[in-house]
Amino acid sequence: MKLLLRGHHLLCLKGFHGYGYDEDFTKNMTEINNLRKLPETIITLTNSPDDICKACPNLKNDLCECETQNERIVKMDEEVLKKIDVTKEYESIELFEKVDFIFNTEESVSKICFNCLWHEECLFYQKLQNNR
Repeated sequence: MKLLLRGHHLLCLKGFHGYGYDEDFTKNMTEINNLRKLPETIITLTNSPDDICKACPNLKNDLCECETQNERIVKMDEEVLKKIDVTKEYESIELFEKVDFIFNTEESVSKICFNCLWHEECLFYQKLQNNR
C-alpha cells in the first residue's frame, strides 16, 4: 500500500485517537492511521493536499479553507519536511521511527503544533508536554 502524506500529518497521526472534523474525515484518518502501522506501507511526503486531506471538509480547490489558512498549514509541513529527506519514499515503520527520533520534545514541535486547533486532544503533543 502507498500513502501520500503531508509533513505535519506525520505528527497528527502520532497523536490521533478517533476525532476529526466530521464522520468521513475521522473514518479516513482512522484507516490511514492503521495503514501507516503496517510494514508494507510505503509513504511519499508532500507539502500539499494528501490522502488525509481528500476527506477533509475544509479542502476547497486544493486549498485548506482559504489562502491564509493554507499558508499556515504549508508552513507547518515545511517545518517537518526540512528535517526529513523528501526525495525518497519511506517504509512506514522506518519513517515513523525517524519522526519519533527527530520530534521528541515540546520544543521540537513548537512551531508546528502549538497553534494547531487539535493540540489539546492530540496524544502526541500531550505526551511531549508531560515529558518536560
